[in-house]
Amino acid sequence: MSNTNDELLKEAIDVYLSSLKYLDSFVSEPATQYGLSFEQYLILHTIADRENVSLMDIAAERKVTRSAISRQIKVLLQHDYIYQKPAESDRRRLYLHLTPSGQDVERKVYELTTKRFDNWISNYGEDKAKSIISFIKDFHLMR
Repeated sequence: MSNTNDELLKEAIDVYLSSLKYLDSFVSEPATQYGLSFEQYLILHTIADRENVSLMDIAAERKVTRSAISRQIKVLLQHDYIYQKPAESDRRRLYLHLTPSGQDVERKVYELTTKRFDNWISNYGEDKAKSIISFIKDFHLMR
């Protein structure tokens, strides 16, 4: 490895240790106040945003297994944030709906998340925020 690359590696490790590994907790913190992971909140938000959404719909959209979403749904059911109701056309298909407490939690976490993101944009500016998001998208494509 060249000296330049070695220095960049050291700097990247330092950035990871001091900042990036805390990004997940920064993003997910509003949801944790309500006993949810950020992934679980995103499922809650999807249910709030759409009518007649099923576990299979969410799994297909996120390109994950049915069982991965099922584990997240189980937590939402345990917290009484959602309930399942059979479709009238096919009783085997279960649609997901928010309970009143689920509606309340979804709204509160959305407000907290939006406020955090607005502060982030205020601190860094819209152009830098777009640049960071663009870099993360590009980085994801290298997998």
